[in-house]
Amino acid sequence: MGNGQQPNILVVDTDEGATAELKSMLVDAGFAAGSLIEPASAVAELRTNRYQLVILDVSPGNPEGIAALQAIRQYDADLCVIATTALASVEMAVETMKHQAFHYLQKPLDEDELRMVLAEAIKAKGLVINSDAHVNHAVGRRLRECRQSQPLTLKQLANRTGKSVSLLSQIELGKSAASISTLNDLSNALGVKMTYFFETV
Repeated sequence: MGNGQQPNILVVDTDEGATAELKSMLVDAGFAAGSLIEPASAVAELRTNRYQLVILDVSPGNPEGIAALQAIRQYDADLCVIATTALASVEMAVETMKHQAFHYLQKPLDEDELRMVLAEAIKAKGLVINSDAHVNHAVGRRLRECRQSQPLTLKQLANRTGKSVSLLSQIELGKSAASISTLNDLSNALGVKMTYFFETV
């Protein structure tokens, strides 16, 4: 995945309304998402489009769901799959875990719980979410920590570097990416190596 992209999530559910609602919830949360109401087509969709995560309905009465999970596992043993069900049961939970589902969620889905599970999945699978923003925030945090430890105000640092207070503020907040020349000026002004800013990235 390139920088600035988010994991692409495929929603697979025979319930068209539930599929549209979940896709909308994911898009509102900032994810890229696709949807499918025919579980048997899941592997073909995965071959055609690049998805890093699948949310798959395996509700009782929907044998296509478990069959799709089995097919997905044969196609890609590592792809992260989160199973959902309208009626939770120990048997179904065991069945989904047997096929390495990352999690098993009861419907209707709670948005906060879903976000938490997605965050866990992204971390566990090493998926990248907006890596540019992550780097910008890490560099900004290191800059702020170093400046405050000196201690220097933004205005004083701006005077030392010849940069504007506004630019330095944007960098510290992670809202702007610092150029190499700006980082070089900052490292000289603060008496640190340029690599200092990337130690927590």
